[in-house]
Amino acid sequence: MGCKSMGYLILVRHGEPGLKPDDRLAGWMDVPLSREGIEEALDCAVKLENTEFDLAFASNLIRTQETLFIILSGQKKTGVLVHERTGDESGIGEVEWYSYPEKLGKNLIPVYSAVALNERYYGKLQGRKKQKMEEKYGAEKLASWRWDFEPGPPEGESLKAVYERAVPYFEQKVLPAVKEGKNVIVCAHQSSLRALAKYIEGISDEGIREVRFSTGELAIYRFSEGRLVRENAEMSPQTKKNI
Repeated sequence: MGCKSMGYLILVRHGEPGLKPDDRLAGWMDVPLSREGIEEALDCAVKLENTEFDLAFASNLIRTQETLFIILSGQKKTGVLVHERTGDESGIGEVEWYSYPEKLGKNLIPVYSAVALNERYYGKLQGRKKQKMEEKYGAEKLASWRWDFEPGPPEGESLKAVYERAVPYFEQKVLPAVKEGKNVIVCAHQSSLRALAKYIEGISDEGIREVRFSTGELAIYRFSEGRLVRENAEMSPQTKKNI
């Protein structure tokens, strides 16, 4: 996978957060990794230690950044955060990216963090216990909000809304690098990764309901003949944890 003649894209879900995903709907809550989450990230680092990354992306939530830097610890390069700022003091306008300091050599991996890759915002369900929300709204309704393309939870984001922010960012910032033959890793969340997988693999609105990413799970794509092709085993919903 270290071959530079073609680009590879690695999608990885962050490790288990301290707020256990089988208990609460974390969403935008900024919680660090649990001990198990650190172990999952270390396992990813071992699996990817022979992959030479050129660029890395994460959401702006700490659980993806912690996971990503643990993975990069298995590289012979150092990850360096490349910050972004808006064009004026009001915070309105086009985003201006700081230039990556190439003059410092090839031993650095630029790491970009982006809100566009965040987990979905759960609205009224944000941070609430799943069991309590099932009791309040019903298991079927909660499952629909979590796994269907739309609609989303009350005052929260649907998967469609996540798709509409994550995919344009992917098309503008991530995909061009892969097309240039670079190896790129994206560490994100259940919802943002499902949105990207839907786009990359052409999954239907109905089919996406069956797609899951377990914590610490990798999806490996190779750019070939103008498109991204999945290289590791296809996602099997029957074997995924219902998280």
